[in-house]
Amino acid sequence: MDFARSTDPAVQAQLDRLAALSPGGDRLGLDRITRLLDRLGRPQDRLPPVFHVAGTNGKGSACAFLRAILEAAGLKVHLFTSPHLVRFNERIRLAGTLIGDEMLAALLSEVLDSSEGIEPSFFEVTTAAAFLAFAREPAEACVVEVGLGGRLDATNVIARPLVCGIAGLGLDHRQWLGRTLARIAAEKAGIAKRGVPLVTQRYPPQAARQILEIAERVGAPWIGRGALWQSRIIRDSIRYRDRHGALTLPLPVLPARHQADNAALAVAMLRHQDLLHVPQEALALGIVRADWPARLQKLGSGPLSKRLPRGSELWIDGGHNGAAARLVADHARRSFGGDLPLALVFASLSSKDPRSILRAFRGIAAEVHTVPIADHDHRSPRDLAELASQMGFRASANATLDDALARVEAPSRVLVFGSLYLAGEALRANGEIPG
Repeated sequence: MDFARSTDPAVQAQLDRLAALSPGGDRLGLDRITRLLDRLGRPQDRLPPVFHVAGTNGKGSACAFLRAILEAAGLKVHLFTSPHLVRFNERIRLAGTLIGDEMLAALLSEVLDSSEGIEPSFFEVTTAAAFLAFAREPAEACVVEVGLGGRLDATNVIARPLVCGIAGLGLDHRQWLGRTLARIAAEKAGIAKRGVPLVTQRYPPQAARQILEIAERVGAPWIGRGALWQSRIIRDSIRYRDRHGALTLPLPVLPARHQADNAALAVAMLRHQDLLHVPQEALALGIVRADWPARLQKLGSGPLSKRLPRGSELWIDGGHNGAAARLVADHARRSFGGDLPLALVFASLSSKDPRSILRAFRGIAAEVHTVPIADHDHRSPRDLAELASQMGFRASANATLDDALARVEAPSRVLVFGSLYLAGEALRANGEIPG
């Protein structure tokens, strides 16, 4: 299961209690969360208008763009995302502000007090706590990121969201969601609801057919990219078009071209609902303001970055599958100059496919220094280093992040990659705590 620690004793007491009560591991299904929320008075029925977002890659970024745009329109927005990077509180943002420790401890206690005989998972308890908070605190909108999959994800108890969206698709979590992109697409499309717009990116034909079949079966209008909305980068702007007309929007500050796709998905979701007024100025301002840590984030001067040779750069990204690696590698080719060699500090959860991740960096990264992922089931740094060496990289196995950075002997552009948990460790070590 997800691992969490808190510096607040009251929050930590509830997290310890959760760790003792929860059976652990990813457990899909709606029975436990439904019974738990029934005991709590069904807070999911009292949420502000919900934007529900699924996807393999990019769903968190799309949520960040939705939040930033809605706030630029002057609206108060709740946000539920996962996992956290440094502090558990990052998962629940109330009307623009991270949930405070006192309220978080009380909510976790209330949920756990109601869970006897249910044995909810870590994520189910977190979801219930977030929905309680969102139902009680005033806001005009609510952005909810799917945790895993969609059809059987705990967030899918929301009966009538305002809009549903699906970001990028890739082969990840195959042991739960299926071995093919079409099967994974079907699980993601399981968030579709009758009469609720389902806004998606463009996908390969087999995956698209699955989404169309499910949307038609449940009666959800499918708003697919390429058919009912379009977006592309022309020079230094996003050119967006749908039935409402054409827009020229700024590129995100978040690095990499794929963030323009995530921003465009957020715009399409907002333009295919009629309840909340979002002027064009807010669309542009929100795209520029949106911030989402550990997505091609360049770290500043801090204890960790100072361990590198003078003139180096330290970057982090939480990508953890082949599709994400290809997007990041594409950015490296386009935007990282030849002035500095690229070195990877790499880790992988046991459930991931490290070969597909490393393959994306062939010809780009000169060296790979592997590390563990603290408190999570991860692949051995030695095994990862052997794999990297077989694939043609100069590689080393390391016990800690510090040890890995010490292997970088010349000024380099260093990318910490392979896991959001590893990215969170780097943020904590460098003193950059998401707020």
